[in-house]
Amino acid sequence: MFRALADPTRRVMVERLCHGPASVSELARPFDMSLPAVVQHLQVLEGSGLVRTRKVGRVRTCAIDTGALSLAEKWINERRTSWERRLDRLGDFLAEAEPDQGV
Repeated sequence: MFRALADPTRRVMVERLCHGPASVSELARPFDMSLPAVVQHLQVLEGSGLVRTRKVGRVRTCAIDTGALSLAEKWINERRTSWERRLDRLGDFLAEAEPDQGV
């Protein structure tokens, strides 16, 4: 999932899809690239679980999979909590060490 989001083009696509479903041609509009290149980006997003697509007639519509975003958010929040605890401990240690330094 994070590999898929590492590409700026795919991040723009995900941002657009956060506002609602869009066809492949709508997603391709802001980019100066071929439709097959856009489809390749979408395949990476779909493979990561971030995007779902469905085809109705000749139109392929893409939508964000909010469940996948929730998993990423949970993972990031767990890392954030861990780092906040570590930084708090470091702050406590430095606060205790300061008087000993004669500052």
